[in-house]
Amino acid sequence: MVAMLAGTLAAAVPVSAQQQQAHVHGHMTLDVAVDAQTITLAIESPLDSFLGFERAPRTDAERKRVANLVARLQSADSLFQPDPEGACKLSKVALSSAALGLGEKQEDEHGHDHADKKAHDHEHASIDIDIVFTCTQATEARFIDVKLFDSYPRIRTVAAQVATPQGQFKHTLRKGTSRLNLSH
Repeated sequence: MVAMLAGTLAAAVPVSAQQQQAHVHGHMTLDVAVDAQTITLAIESPLDSFLGFERAPRTDAERKRVANLVARLQSADSLFQPDPEGACKLSKVALSSAALGLGEKQEDEHGHDHADKKAHDHEHASIDIDIVFTCTQATEARFIDVKLFDSYPRIRTVAAQVATPQGQFKHTLRKGTSRLNLSH
């Protein structure tokens, strides 16, 4: 489902726009797919937006920040809260970041597997987060409250693309406007 969502939404955005927004500090992308029984979120963000650095942690304090980030993201239902009308429960969280050693397969954004990516990761380290909510009535959910801005002040904008049975559209979220409407 996540791969299908990414392919569908990527096709809707011109390649030049995708490349320009590929790695901007303070900016993250959020792709949302809603079907009858699930709400799926696919997030890509520079590590700097969450941690303030874009590399493997070097100090105990940085390792603690990474551990806290991973724990917080594993409890994604505290950061992403679908409308109660959808009757949704968090069912899966998958994290991937080569710089942090997260995820099974560590490939760059071009799909290339690299054994030594230290220089590349230093410049453009990111984290990918896949979240699945299983719902009894997902299509009844009218919104998702995105609670990232207070927890992670380095995040300034979230560019959201939403695909629902009613259509596809985009929203931009900022602090103070963090409710993602699941309709136009």
